[in-house]
Amino acid sequence: MDDQEQTSCKFEIDNFSEKEGVIPSPKFLSGGCEWYVCVYPKGDNIEDHLALNLYVANRESLRLGWKRRATFSFLLLNQSGKELYRTDVLRCKLFCAQVPGWGLPRTLVSVSRLFTKHPDFATNFKPKNKLVKTTYMNILLGLIEALNKPPQSLSDIELSNARRELIELTEAGFKLAWLKTKLDELSLERKKANDDDVSRVQATEQVKNLNFELDTEKVKSATCAAKVLSLEQKVSDLRAELSKEKAKSTTSKDDVLEGVIHSWELLDYADLL
Repeated sequence: MDDQEQTSCKFEIDNFSEKEGVIPSPKFLSGGCEWYVCVYPKGDNIEDHLALNLYVANRESLRLGWKRRATFSFLLLNQSGKELYRTDVLRCKLFCAQVPGWGLPRTLVSVSRLFTKHPDFATNFKPKNKLVKTTYMNILLGLIEALNKPPQSLSDIELSNARRELIELTEAGFKLAWLKTKLDELSLERKKANDDDVSRVQATEQVKNLNFELDTEKVKSATCAAKVLSLEQKVSDLRAELSKEKAKSTTSKDDVLEGVIHSWELLDYADLL
């Protein structure tokens, strides 16, 4: 707290993993003002996150226009008193009637659940420097949060960065085989999605090419059909002309034959005289 003499508030929560609703701490005095902490096991408007907020107590009894400033941080311990997580210090936060509380609603993944599911994941992680410990824990929590995203929302660069962070955390002493399995599964799903995308692109290109070839053949067919019609018309015209010529030729032959017969008849008649 932002006071001449620092004040701390410590309270224990029994059967924390079974809790669902908000858990308020006992009130404590600091800087001439009463405060209390609220713990949200399931998150404050964000599921699967442990949220911690500091509030001014007895606000209804304070004078109109009251304001308080405080610098504070949160420290999370397990049942053995071992430090699990320490937040960054929130400095000079203004508390007033409009903003009666401050906290970390988004940045704390449920560390207690992490230890419940994987109790030995940090047994070999023993840095002496608290800042180093906090930094590594932040990297781990950020990695877990990133790998909870849908595979299609993760880019290849994000997966590459996640693998690099996983190697770094493993070298620092964390046992994260379960997280590596999850990362491998996400990478495989991402690869399948990429392969499917490539297949779809290739299929689309093939369809485009086939459509182009089909359109080209249609143009050729239309051109050929026009040529065929033109040739058929020419043949039809030639046949018509040929028929006319045949008709003329037949008429001419008939006229000649009739003249010959007439001449023969005349000659024959003269001989009779």
